[in-house]
Amino acid sequence: MPFHTLSFPATLMGSREPWKLVDYIKSFNYLNYDGGQFSTSQGRGVFMDQALSILPPDYWRWWLLSHAPESSDSEFTWENFQASVNKDLADVLGNFVSRITKFCRSKFGDAVPGTAEMAEAERALVAILEPRVRQYEALMEAMEVRKAAAELRAIWVIGNEYLQAAAPWSTFKTDPELAASQVRLGLSMIRLFAILSRPFIPDAAAAMMKALQSDDWTWPDDVLACLNTVAPGQPFEVPENLFRKIADEEREDWQKRFAGIRA
Repeated sequence: MPFHTLSFPATLMGSREPWKLVDYIKSFNYLNYDGGQFSTSQGRGVFMDQALSILPPDYWRWWLLSHAPESSDSEFTWENFQASVNKDLADVLGNFVSRITKFCRSKFGDAVPGTAEMAEAERALVAILEPRVRQYEALMEAMEVRKAAAELRAIWVIGNEYLQAAAPWSTFKTDPELAASQVRLGLSMIRLFAILSRPFIPDAAAAMMKALQSDDWTWPDDVLACLNTVAPGQPFEVPENLFRKIADEEREDWQKRFAGIRA
């Protein structure tokens, strides 16, 4: 750390080019590999070119940032990686986006339904989201990467819990107008999730924003205003599955492939 934090800025300054110098130094402890250390000479561990040949970057970004070795060493295991991808990315975030967009298309077509007014339950959700977004914001400002990832996942969970409780598929049978309002809020949360998730999973965030046919990445200083940005009548698309689950057979194959040479 001392060497690089002195030598690299000195190199930039010595070039006499107008490079932006660092504002904040973030240090980490060690990332270990499955009970040992990464080793290029022994082929032990999965490295960038190999990783990207297996899965897209966001899968790796999410695990590395959500398990960042900030206060102590971290250890990469394929079991943990599989669980994180399947539970966090596929089951929580991906499932939310898939459920709400597919349901909306099946019942209301390819435009955002509902009115600009929110029902009481929807306003209650905003009251829950607001402090969580502010907490996430504070953690990001403090460069507490691992805690920020946990807070982001908690925000995704809130969206799923709302969708499960509101159950617009049941509401639609008795009160289509209320169901339309619930669906609009669900679609609006996709935009909120996209903005908040962009530092961690930028490709998935872009896919979520593209699904809403929007390019407005304005930070949600006001959560209610952010959710109201997705207006009734606005067209949307059902995106492809954001994240696929990792099968046990794949995990076992990767464990063997990248185990390296053992003494």
